[in-house]
Amino acid sequence: MNTETTQALAPVRQFSALMPSSPRGAHLARRAVVRELMAWERPFESAEHIVAELASNAVRHGHVPGRNFRLTLRLTANGVLRVEVSDTCAERLPRAPGAAEPDDESGRGLALVAAFADRWGTEVGPEPRKTVWAELGCGR
Repeated sequence: MNTETTQALAPVRQFSALMPSSPRGAHLARRAVVRELMAWERPFESAEHIVAELASNAVRHGHVPGRNFRLTLRLTANGVLRVEVSDTCAERLPRAPGAAEPDDESGRGLALVAAFADRWGTEVGPEPRKTVWAELGCGR
């Protein structure tokens, strides 16, 4: 990677906070992303929807009693916003979008993330952490 590429990917703004692994924590994460992106004078609507899904998944599928989840936002010099939600349940990885059956009452959240984000994915580690991330503003 050349210096210009490295500088474009380096965060110019960053926010990170631990949130309670509860429905209240998911709500707080959603409010935090709106507050931070408004302060950064950036559009927040897509990121708000992404955080709502990822935080809800962290609470529902990644909950470990006594442990929180982490919300991280990074804005790079070239305008890419990376949203990360990390929990401590690495053995429960997200299912691929579209894996829900028509009659299922859940399982469509990552399809929404994929629709709002330019890219998204999952990283595992260090144990026992997993991070589900989404990027906006990087084009397709």
